Amino acid sequence: TPQPLVLVPILRAGLGMVDGVSQLLPTARVGHIGVARDENSLEPVRYYAKLPSDERDRDYFVLDPMLATGGSGTAAVTTLKTAGARRIKFLCIVAAPTGVRRMLDGHPDVPVFTAALDRELNAQGYIMPGLGDAGDRLFGTR
Repeated sequence: TPQPLVLVPILRAGLGMVDGVSQLLPTARVGHIGVARDENSLEPVRYYAKLPSDERDRDYFVLDPMLATGGSGTAAVTTLKTAGARRIKFLCIVAAPTGVRRMLDGHPDVPVFTAALDRELNAQGYIMPGLGDAGDRLFGTR
């Protein structure tokens, strides 16, 4: 018997995609991976992971509205693989070539699905022209 799909938003911004994707996949379970970007190094720091059991028998959709540097995305996929996940897909809305390249270099077996590919990153690692910080826009913070 196939196990339900698992949606895995990368906290915080990925939470904004869960409701919409859940409407398309109403039987999906939801796990969570918390990854923060160190603003100096722009490298990911994982601080939380909670996933359904029986990882090997499930398909995972990692959700994050933006794939900028690729650090958070690759860290989240590494976390899933370490837990035993084998069938993983990455879903985002806007991506930068740098992030897509990093994801595909680090995890060539994980397809990346995006609605738009913007042109580049700025010095702070934000997508250009981009939308700013997706988590801040979603939750009204800065």
